[in-house]
Amino acid sequence: MNITYKNDRCFSAGEVEELFLSVDWLSGNYPERVKKALDNCETVITAWDGDRLVGLINAIDDGELTSYVHYLCVAPEYQGKGIGGELLNRIKEKYRDYLYIILIAENDGLIDYYKQNGFEHMVGRHVIMIQNK
Repeated sequence: MNITYKNDRCFSAGEVEELFLSVDWLSGNYPERVKKALDNCETVITAWDGDRLVGLINAIDDGELTSYVHYLCVAPEYQGKGIGGELLNRIKEKYRDYLYIILIAENDGLIDYYKQNGFEHMVGRHVIMIQNK
């Protein structure tokens, strides 16, 4: 397995759809919208096995203080091989001079993973959102 990492947006909506649906993300049902959203993010880093998109991370930032990691996704058969950690390392490097790099763990099982990758669990903080249909 020879994984390559890219900082461009040379992926199709179909490739994003396949990756996101492989991990059962609802947003995978809206591939054109996800592609458009990723095209408008400050940072997108992808992981490729040959010509297959197997991982992706993106961040939005305010240009100075805070970066928000929105997606970190690795295809199930590629998980546990260091790809997610490498994607996180690349984000941490890019935003090393920012005060905060913030992300939301989608489930309790991911908290330990993110802690192993240098993030701190902010007990007492709460995610507040509106989900539009």
